[in-house]
Amino acid sequence: MIRLGVLGSTNGTDLLPILTAIKDGELDASVELVVSNNKKALILEKARSHNIDSFFIDHKNKKREVFDKEISQRLKEKEVDLILLIGFMRILSCGFVSEWSGKIINVHPSLLPKYAGGMNEDVHKQVLKAGDKETGCTVHLVTAQVDEGPILVQKRCPVLEGDTVGSLKEKVQKLEGEAFVEVIRGWEKNEQ
Repeated sequence: MIRLGVLGSTNGTDLLPILTAIKDGELDASVELVVSNNKKALILEKARSHNIDSFFIDHKNKKREVFDKEISQRLKEKEVDLILLIGFMRILSCGFVSEWSGKIINVHPSLLPKYAGGMNEDVHKQVLKAGDKETGCTVHLVTAQVDEGPILVQKRCPVLEGDTVGSLKEKVQKLEGEAFVEVIRGWEKNEQ
């Protein structure tokens, strides 16, 4: 069984498809904890409603390395095998990325390398502004270079006439959950 740790700062929409896949027996995994740097993040509420240990760790007035060490300590306590970044709005320190090398995955709401470094709705705005005919999401390994780690899976969807930032976000988030489940399933096979 893969022990998952989740870092998130926002709504945690992608957490629910993962929990559903675990509950339905599609994944041999468990979400051991959710950590957020945002006390009001809905991802913490979602974790609590599913009886998952959840922690708020404040990053304000702390050096990045100090904040990351606090997160790392929680992950070690839970013996986490794989870290999922689900809407985590912080750049991780080089030390953290090095310590957990090959064990941190992130989802980006674009078909990387397009719009690397962009976040959330800004990415969807860029897609519409550029007139792209398709968009999607990318799950990749986290490295010291933001959004440049090896791509593990990409999911695509068309950009239709009349699509808005909101409609694209909804389509892409559905793909993000599917992409995370696919990567975790592949991780299980590689771990055996």
